[in-house]
Amino acid sequence: MSNKIDLTDKNAVVTGGAQGIGRAIVERLLESGAAIAIWDRDEKLALQAASKLKSRGRVEPIAVDVTQFAEIERARAATLAALGRIDILINNAGITGPNVTTWEYPVEAWQSVMRVNLEGPFLCCKAIVPLMIAQNYGRIVNIASIAGKEGNPNAPAYSASKAGVIALTKSLGKELANYDIAVNCVTPAAAKTAIFDQMTQSHIDYMLSKIPRGRFVTVDEIAALVAFCASADCSFTTGAVFDISGGRATY
Repeated sequence: MSNKIDLTDKNAVVTGGAQGIGRAIVERLLESGAAIAIWDRDEKLALQAASKLKSRGRVEPIAVDVTQFAEIERARAATLAALGRIDILINNAGITGPNVTTWEYPVEAWQSVMRVNLEGPFLCCKAIVPLMIAQNYGRIVNIASIAGKEGNPNAPAYSASKAGVIALTKSLGKELANYDIAVNCVTPAAAKTAIFDQMTQSHIDYMLSKIPRGRFVTVDEIAALVAFCASADCSFTTGAVFDISGGRATY
């Protein structure tokens, strides 16, 4: 049984919440009493997830491409109309890109990874932070990666984008430190999700070889850490990086 985190009467946006890590986060936040808006560019998956989870709490599926600010503004309006306010933002949506060396990396693939993984969280924060300032409350959790700390070979765009997410977290955390708004990120080791389909087996083997625990992190373990960071209990720590890499990084 999970430890109880109390998110009663809190409303959360989870980007990329229809599957994988995002889906696990949605389930954990629902278990804690929050109402959830799933923001996902795959409308069919978002609708399916909401339908399966509706017995566990309030879930609103909203189709949105986090690389398009106009769509984010529309999703924000739809979320406010449905839930009334936004207390929690989980920037989870992400892609890996191809596994090739930096000098062979396709320019278009680099730009695509940066748009989803780094520009997406920036745009979502840009749209939602003013609401949190106005209500003097908010919790923002950005899903970064161990790759953003250490840099994985043959994953330059992914590594660079997640390093950018860490830096964005630190900057925004400092900017909002005078409010009851905490901005933190988590840096997981790899988890077995559909995102593995975008990776080569040699890259998957490389990542596993670097984890002292000898296994991949589970999506439920990531969700548990995110739930704490999204709670009122996380009231003093901001601009921080919560490691969940199975001992790969000790900083």
